[in-house]
Amino acid sequence: MKKLLGFVVLSCLVTSSVALAESSLVVVFPQTNYQTSAQRIFFLGTAPIDGQVLINGKPITRSQAGHFSPSFPLQLGENLFTVRHQNQEVQIKVIRLSTQPELPQGLAFAKGSLTPAADIARLPGELICFSAIAPPKASVSVNLANQVVALSPQPQQAQLPDNLAALTGRNQPTAQSLAGKYEGCTTVQPPSSQLYGNNINSGTVVPNSTQAVDLGTPQFQLTLNGKTITQPGTGKIQILSAAQLPVAEVTVDSGVARTGPSTDYSRLTPLPQGTRAAVTGREGEWLRLDYGAWINSKETRILPGAVVPRTTIRSVGYRQLSKATEIVFPLEIPVPVSVQQGERNITLTLYNTTAQTDIIRLDDDPLISRLDWQQVAPGQVQYTFNLKKAQQWGYKLRYDGTTLVLALRHPPAIERKRPKPLSGIKIVLDPGHGGKESGASGPTGYLEKDVNLTVSKLLRDELVQRGATVVMTRDTDKELSLPERQAIISQEEPAIAISIHHNSLPDDGDAEKTKGFAAFWYHPQAHSLAMFLHNYIVKKLGRPDYGVLWDNLALTRPTAAPSVLLELGFMSNPNEFEQVMNPAEQKKMAKALAQGITEWFSSVR
Repeated sequence: MKKLLGFVVLSCLVTSSVALAESSLVVVFPQTNYQTSAQRIFFLGTAPIDGQVLINGKPITRSQAGHFSPSFPLQLGENLFTVRHQNQEVQIKVIRLSTQPELPQGLAFAKGSLTPAADIARLPGELICFSAIAPPKASVSVNLANQVVALSPQPQQAQLPDNLAALTGRNQPTAQSLAGKYEGCTTVQPPSSQLYGNNINSGTVVPNSTQAVDLGTPQFQLTLNGKTITQPGTGKIQILSAAQLPVAEVTVDSGVARTGPSTDYSRLTPLPQGTRAAVTGREGEWLRLDYGAWINSKETRILPGAVVPRTTIRSVGYRQLSKATEIVFPLEIPVPVSVQQGERNITLTLYNTTAQTDIIRLDDDPLISRLDWQQVAPGQVQYTFNLKKAQQWGYKLRYDGTTLVLALRHPPAIERKRPKPLSGIKIVLDPGHGGKESGASGPTGYLEKDVNLTVSKLLRDELVQRGATVVMTRDTDKELSLPERQAIISQEEPAIAISIHHNSLPDDGDAEKTKGFAAFWYHPQAHSLAMFLHNYIVKKLGRPDYGVLWDNLALTRPTAAPSVLLELGFMSNPNEFEQVMNPAEQKKMAKALAQGITEWFSSVR
């Protein structure tokens, strides 16, 4: 899955691999001048099997075919490596970057350390926090709207690992020294509040206004050894009027809602186009909506003069279509919504909504055994659909005007014809990467995009022989964006969707030891398929077990069908790579996957 940025042959970048690998020393990764913040890095490459490969004078272990992927520690700054095989030599420089902010020397704030770094907006009475990095034993404060906020030195705290650390097993927090980190908070109170003094718990008073109040840019002050400097922050601060909050409307098909104001934060249920919500905060280009989620302002527009969206709901209707049951929620205004799948249920929550519901009609349905609802909190109504079977086959969510429509897909109609047990089944196969997006690379430079396509075509042929209708997101070496791949799944509405990939590791992974088959899922409706295929391949082919992982990936996120992403093996493992590129093994994998898919369909009926 990891994209390796090319490979070096005698310090030159090349684009062809296998023939060169038979006669040359090849270092695929890292390139010279490669930058990383990892404490270790693995070298991926190959050389003729005769003679030793030395890295900085030390012999390394290689596979029978001559491939290698040893790891080496990195010191901060430049690290020089010499890779030698007989009379061939490659010199590579790797630069390790520090993850710790650099303490300033003398009377100064660390560059880029003042926060908030972007314009922010908050509600009256809500905490506004500031931070800076400055020399130890300094006196640091912030002046905001004539209020002085003291910033205090912070004790040591844990540093969380990167999300990718879950793939290397090094996913425990580590102690981080925060010497030089100063923080403090304040509040801006409505007019009835008192001003309690100038400390980190103090507050200032804003005029009574139905308009937002701009407090300007905070001024940071640093005093050390009797000398003082003042430096403006880079973000302005605004206090919103609780009586007249801006109202945002989602303008894209599926607005990405998150738990915080950046793409680092987890995703929530996407918001259908037309959804409206009050804006209760802002950080840079990110808006906090009144039900707690954050959305990028580029996916919304502000509705001038609109009041805070609130709706009631009375009747809930349904209509049974040939391949889906649609549940209809007539609303006054399109409000935020979330969906949660359970073992034998699916729950929809409407926010900023009050129920006036007395009667709901739901006849016998292929999917739903019973519908329950409750007002779980003021402005929050929850509808739980109890299902007849555990396996769910996909859903879609949209607004038709102000009416919310939840479409629950029926199970696929399997025409039980032997020897074509998948007759009537449509499957989307997605060969990962393509075109300029080459994906990972093996020790010889063999690219993931190519092996993904080869195995996907073999799998397609096996599935077609079993009666399935197969739609390929690509059947040539072309570039295809992730949204385009997702759109194909949504439009085709297959029974299942499978994305085919081959794996690699983050820089600090142990490439010599890490190998195996892995299955990734995101929505509960895909868990059964991911688990079944993983266990089937590991047992059937005797492949190493890399695990079943919940992961927020573009090709596991589609809701229209159970969608999984499979990592068939590690390009970065020298021994497993030999299996990955072996045509006979590729055919075995495709046949086993097709049989596993067939048996899964039989198991969930």
